[in-house]
Amino acid sequence: MLLFLCVFHRYDYKKLLYNSTFCLVPRGRRLGSFRFLESLQATCIPVLLSNGYELPFSEVIDWNKVVVWADERLLLQVPAVVHSITESSILAMRQQCQLVWESYFSSVDKIINTVIEVVKNRIQNHLVRPSYHWNTVPGAHVVLPEWSDIPSNYPFYFSPFGETPRDKFTAVVYATTPVTTSSPSLFRVLRMVSKSQYCHKVIVLWHCDVPPPPSQKWPTDLGIPVRVKTRDIKSINARFTPYKEIETDAVFNLDEDVLLTTDEIDFAFSVWQEFPDRIVGYPARSHHWDESVGRWKYSSRWTNEYSMVLTSAAVYHRYYNYLYTTYLSPMILAKVDECNNCEDILMNFLVTHSTRLSPIKVTQRKQYKESLQAQTLDQIGQLHFQQRQECLEDFVDYFGYMPLLHSVVRLDTMLYKDPVSNMRKKYRQIETVQS
Repeated sequence: MLLFLCVFHRYDYKKLLYNSTFCLVPRGRRLGSFRFLESLQATCIPVLLSNGYELPFSEVIDWNKVVVWADERLLLQVPAVVHSITESSILAMRQQCQLVWESYFSSVDKIINTVIEVVKNRIQNHLVRPSYHWNTVPGAHVVLPEWSDIPSNYPFYFSPFGETPRDKFTAVVYATTPVTTSSPSLFRVLRMVSKSQYCHKVIVLWHCDVPPPPSQKWPTDLGIPVRVKTRDIKSINARFTPYKEIETDAVFNLDEDVLLTTDEIDFAFSVWQEFPDRIVGYPARSHHWDESVGRWKYSSRWTNEYSMVLTSAAVYHRYYNYLYTTYLSPMILAKVDECNNCEDILMNFLVTHSTRLSPIKVTQRKQYKESLQAQTLDQIGQLHFQQRQECLEDFVDYFGYMPLLHSVVRLDTMLYKDPVSNMRKKYRQIETVQS
């Protein structure tokens, strides 16, 4: 016994577990064993040695993509079995281990939610989830079957099904300022967006105390449909409502005073087409852990690292509008309404929580709004910043963890700043933008 303890303490069990490719999972006092969940958590492929063991949620989870089934009566054959598995299959199985653990077993809440979804699967025949909802990224909990039964209507399934997003976007412009001049910033934004070859239509959300201008005052040379919505636009959350007029996969969300050029709009959309499950855009923000106070902090400093792309100038899949209004609790949406702020932070929380992928910032632009020129920190900046700090803490409490992920990736155009003729460059206006 003493010799066993001496040998046991020479090794770090957790380190061994996390550095292993395959983990033996023999039966415990019953057929099951806590080692099974330990293996999933460590993304170590479980090798089951428990004949007759019925794995949890087996009616929806395809365990053949996760575990190796071995016969406990033929223990000596296990090495040959695991050596016969190819490197590509090992990688796929370990990725599946991570998906299954994070989606269905990593917390008591997720286990309970999975039980509820399995029960709903049994009794709501019209909403039975297909297998790929459960067994491909991002897992079933953030894929709402009420949205659609067509895989390409979700941002997660373009690549698995060999499809690509449609080559048009709907611009949603959030307007809060009355039109008082002959050439207001709202109309400038409409003209800039309408010049994009990818713009299908524009929806203006009129969130203002005064009525919008009469139809004859709006630009008539845009060449695309413009729909002004005034009814029920009483909340800042309205910018993420899944309006039926949005018929494209992509939504380009814009504030009324953004300074982007048409080339910047086109380039951001072309990047999004390569990454349709992410938020792609211009204004970036970050967060960090402050050890001195023991909490997360919001940051608006310009650094090479970011974790949020604000939706005042960003493109994303329209499904996230539906997820925002349906998946999130009315309590957390009320928090956004209360401060009339932070809806962009909440959308970043939601998308990163769903995909476990960071947003993507494009080009070098820092100043992206007219109003930034006149605003000062003393006037409104401190209150605005404090609200966003409080929101960050509330959102972490709501999700139960910090979902945001840092990134240092910035995507620029081909030949950007290269000393070649500007005529060889596709997005020529971007070269002239001052950061």
